Amino acid sequence: MRINPAQRLSKAVFSTSASILLAIAVSGCSSSGFSSKSSDPISTGSIATPSLKATVVARNDWQKDPKNLRKGMTYVRQLQALEQKAEQLRVLEQLIVYHPDNTKLLTFYGKRLINSGQLPQAIRILRKAEARGERDWRLYSALGSALDQTGQYSKARIEYQKALALQPKEIKIQNNLAMSYALEGQLPRAEKILRRASETPRGRANTRIRQNLALVVGLQGRFDEARLIASRDLPPKEVEANMAYLRAMLAKPNTWNKLKKAS
Repeated sequence: MRINPAQRLSKAVFSTSASILLAIAVSGCSSSGFSSKSSDPISTGSIATPSLKATVVARNDWQKDPKNLRKGMTYVRQLQALEQKAEQLRVLEQLIVYHPDNTKLLTFYGKRLINSGQLPQAIRILRKAEARGERDWRLYSALGSALDQTGQYSKARIEYQKALALQPKEIKIQNNLAMSYALEGQLPRAEKILRRASETPRGRANTRIRQNLALVVGLQGRFDEARLIASRDLPPKEVEANMAYLRAMLAKPNTWNKLKKAS
């Protein structure tokens, strides 16, 4: 009997052993395919250039004045550049003690929790930021991504719709919404959203949108079409490896369980 892949899509299939992506972006955070300034509680701008020396200087400066949000965020940015997630979260927790009503700080902290895999806590923090008046589209998109990663797809899509109401042309949100449908097995709906996004100027310039579209098309068994889409960004050998991987996925009943573990 032919296996229906849509019935096996569940939880967070965010990457595979091939270069195929089924990726949900945490809006406002640095990730492949999406580049934008993070929503920053003090508008410090983009992630700092990695520098151990600068990180030590920032740490010492902040420790002399731990209530200072700007100094704390400068240190946080240096830690983020060095991928020191645990220390970054510790500093953010301390800053929140001194600035409990700063909703942008809460949102930033929530997104970093998502990137650290602490999803229930991230959802709680992001809900708190919303309850205290934050209405940034990045908050809703990040909240949606956390909900998707915990299998709460319908709730996630409510948050994406809130984000789109504030920023209707943002392709990061459109990508997340499409992938939410894909993760729940609604592949035609996911394809429709990704196609619409891929036809916009920003979508045409975005690799992740096309690769997610190629994946969703391939999961529906349309390999020639998926190959054509994927070949716009990937070398031929990589495209063929992806197509072979997709064919194997559709042929084996336990593939989705393996993919969930690969997340």
